[in-house]
Amino acid sequence: MYTILLICTLTFIIHTTETLSYALRFAGVQTGRLAVALSLSGMILLISRTSNLIQSPFSGGLIDQAVLMHTDPSWKLHLIIVASSLGTLAAIFLFPTFVQLSKRLISHLELAGSIPGMLRSTVNIQSIRRARHHVRLPKLASLSRFRIKGVPKRLLILNALGTAIYTSSVLSVLYASMLAPDYKATVLTSSGLINGFATIFMTILVDPQVALLTDKAIQGQASHEEIRQMYLWLMLSRFFGTLLAQFILIPAAYWVAWLAPLFQ
Repeated sequence: MYTILLICTLTFIIHTTETLSYALRFAGVQTGRLAVALSLSGMILLISRTSNLIQSPFSGGLIDQAVLMHTDPSWKLHLIIVASSLGTLAAIFLFPTFVQLSKRLISHLELAGSIPGMLRSTVNIQSIRRARHHVRLPKLASLSRFRIKGVPKRLLILNALGTAIYTSSVLSVLYASMLAPDYKATVLTSSGLINGFATIFMTILVDPQVALLTDKAIQGQASHEEIRQMYLWLMLSRFFGTLLAQFILIPAAYWVAWLAPLFQ
């Protein structure tokens, strides 16, 4: 039970930090320091990737244990995806607060001139105490103004689909290794292929559209409110992508197990 709780916690952190990168971008748009904000996103990705590195061996161990005990670990894999959904929801709730904190981080980075210098000036007791003044809770009035106007529906669908593939791919491959034990090495190494496809999918079809819409705000062709709504819709589409991952988890595992012999 300890292992599944650890995996779910790390998954929660991964999806929370990755989704909060939208708040960092929005802070960059508001301050006119988008390049600085994008450089700070490396810190967010570092937290996510570190959590992912720790999580992966534990997820593999979960499958190995299931094989030894002759049990079906599918419910545990579904629980991990639930953690990804909760992490995305937490990021949506924290979005207003993190935008305010990101503005402070951007200004500190400009003054310090480097990320290590910024960390020295911000990671202390006084700064942590002052952080509570930047807490912003989502307001019902903001929700009443929430519209899909200006956000391409195709972008949201593609973002949800890419998130679903990214969220379920490794878990599906791990489950497929149980379905095709004779081709275990082939199945496990296919995770890079699937994740690579998801990365290419997001890089070609989603990221450029988000960048174009963000540039419109920088150039004054779109209001900050429109960009804020775009990022909120993107976060919501990520959430629905994690829900979609629940439905494709097992079918994708059987598909990978079916494909494995073809590589021999």
